[in-house]
Amino acid sequence: MTFFKTHRKLHIWLLADLMLLAAFLLARGHRQWMNAWERVVSAPIRRALGSLCDRVSFSVMEVLYVLAAVLVLAYVVWSIAAVVRARGRRKRRACSAVLGAACAGLSICAATCLLWGVCYYTDTFQDRSGVRAEEVSLSDLTAVTAWFGSNLAETADQVPRDEAGLFDVSLDAIFADSTAVYEGAEELFPFLAFEDRVPKRMFFSKIMSAMNFTGVYFAFTGESNINVDAPACLIPSTIAHELAHQRGIASEQECNFLAVLASTTSGSPVYAYSGRLMGYIHLGNALYRADPEAWQAIRDSLPDTVRADLAYNNAYWASFEGAAADASQKFYDTILKGYGQADGIRSYGMIPERPLTSTPSETACARRTGRGWRNSAESRGASTRWKCRRICSPARRWPGTGPGPCTTACWRRSCCPGLWTGCCIWTRTSW
Repeated sequence: MTFFKTHRKLHIWLLADLMLLAAFLLARGHRQWMNAWERVVSAPIRRALGSLCDRVSFSVMEVLYVLAAVLVLAYVVWSIAAVVRARGRRKRRACSAVLGAACAGLSICAATCLLWGVCYYTDTFQDRSGVRAEEVSLSDLTAVTAWFGSNLAETADQVPRDEAGLFDVSLDAIFADSTAVYEGAEELFPFLAFEDRVPKRMFFSKIMSAMNFTGVYFAFTGESNINVDAPACLIPSTIAHELAHQRGIASEQECNFLAVLASTTSGSPVYAYSGRLMGYIHLGNALYRADPEAWQAIRDSLPDTVRADLAYNNAYWASFEGAAADASQKFYDTILKGYGQADGIRSYGMIPERPLTSTPSETACARRTGRGWRNSAESRGASTRWKCRRICSPARRWPGTGPGPCTTACWRRSCCPGLWTGCCIWTRTSW
């Protein structure tokens, strides 16, 4: 009782944190409440913070992370010193230090839930677009992968390359075009309209690579932060992914869908190539697991320039495999599952672009088969289950993806019979 009276403010602080978290946990099952909170509170705050942080060229998120690390270290040192000086009251002093740390940690957790966590429980892209997921078969996987390969071959020479044939577009050029990348997607889906800000280049990009991350959207600053140490050929599609998060879309699958959609409809050859390369990598991973011979045939048909980009990308991410990457992936997997994403980190997926057609077709779904944006036989992952379902497509088609396990991967418009189809695959980690 004496301890409670002495640390009354800390206990009130702790109680307030617990009440906020309890309110969030209770409200998240009510979609209309989450929609209202996101529309009236969290989205305006994130936009305001993003506008404020856009005034500086560096990543405010990284500055806050460094300050947080310094403060945590200082608090630990101060707490240890205080416990040592307390002598006969060391147990009580240690308890108060732990209580203070718990209050601060829970406050950050509660703020994150209220500012960004709500987005996992609001209307999704699927809800707002009318696109629905359906089960698909293996038969179309080869065709879609081949189509991606063909488009890569057509666009490979449209981007600058170095003497070794590798993708050689400057970061300045990539980031300069980022604010217009969603113009095509916004025409298809007007609710995606957003005043994009230029993403921030991360100073600690190498550390992000070691943790196996290509990008981070940070709700407390409204910034999209990009790992610029990663292979440049996939930086444009990573930027498009993070800009989807800026629009309040939490689902990683949906953000990856939008990344490919935005990249391939942007009108920029650089972004189009990056989006198609991302699609090919994941489809290739899936196809290799299901039919190695078909995968090999398609890969052999790729021009040397594309294969050079793929080889460099594989080699880069292979150099970071280890305990640090595994630990970070497990940590983020836990976070995603805490927000109701049952598949955790496996929920990362994307949809490839598909040509227009006037005949019924099938599309393919593939489970994640590699770490990072990796491709080919070196990839490893879970087994794949395939189911076949025909989809009517009398007219226009466009690819799409959605949340949930890989067995529900193909999308179509619910308002019109069978207009939209696509494919779900797993991708590397990006927040």
